[in-house]
Amino acid sequence: MRIAGTNIPAEKRIIISLTYVYGVGPARSKAICEKAKIDESIRIKDLTTDQEELLRKVLTDFEYNLESDLRREISQDIKRLQDVGSYRGFRHRRKLPVRGQRTKTNSRTKRGKRGTVANKKKITR
Repeated sequence: MRIAGTNIPAEKRIIISLTYVYGVGPARSKAICEKAKIDESIRIKDLTTDQEELLRKVLTDFEYNLESDLRREISQDIKRLQDVGSYRGFRHRRKLPVRGQRTKTNSRTKRGKRGTVANKKKITR
């Protein structure tokens, strides 16, 4: 099944499968199921065509941005921070941690693989 441009796994429960859509987590998935009046324990493959259509309608009418709209909004927010010249924008531009984490020892994910620096040989006389 395909919802909001994302392939949804058919074998999993609906509450888990909806989290495959970017912008839908467990809590929002539960809210969507309640709004569509679909049981949370039902599997995607067991949905009727009416329930599938209702699920798609609820997702399109949902007041939150999902998938490409959400990705675009996040990238625009980061670009705005960079254009304004804020500290957070500067950190994004340099690909460093943005939220005040230490960088002396951690942040390997952001800074990349560790590169060792060779020492100069001491000349003995």
